[in-house]
Amino acid sequence: MWLLVIMLSAGVASAVLKEGDALPALQPAQFEGNLPDLGGKVVLLDFWASWCGPCKKSFPELEKIYASYKDRGFVILGVNVDEDSAAMHQFLENHAVSFPIVRDKDQSLVGTAGVESMPTSFLIDRSGKIRSLHNGFRGEETVNALRQEIEKLLNEK
Repeated sequence: MWLLVIMLSAGVASAVLKEGDALPALQPAQFEGNLPDLGGKVVLLDFWASWCGPCKKSFPELEKIYASYKDRGFVILGVNVDEDSAAMHQFLENHAVSFPIVRDKDQSLVGTAGVESMPTSFLIDRSGKIRSLHNGFRGEETVNALRQEIEKLLNEK
């Protein structure tokens, strides 16, 4: 956690992803875990950490969203930013989900994205463009916004 705080406060993030930007190519070597095939899918890229209180509340809701849309070309990729993989695994034992999880072991993607709070999610369309950004988790407000945005993107041709 401290490395992330130091990186962000020191301005190490070389880029800040925003709506309209293309998602940078994800390199399997930068992650612990297996990257799913994201090509042609609507993707929710969710940055989270074991020490994040709102992440504990968001996980059951994200699991419901994933179950609702996974058969329609939607995937959630949970990106953990913990320095210690044991902390990530302990969190997942208590907050199990069926969507793919990877650990940004060198915190390179979180730095590139310019993520400043946990959780932060990027909703990405089928062409790989970031269409919306969600900082934090505000319960039903966030869930409703995500569902509306996901429906819209899944219905685009």
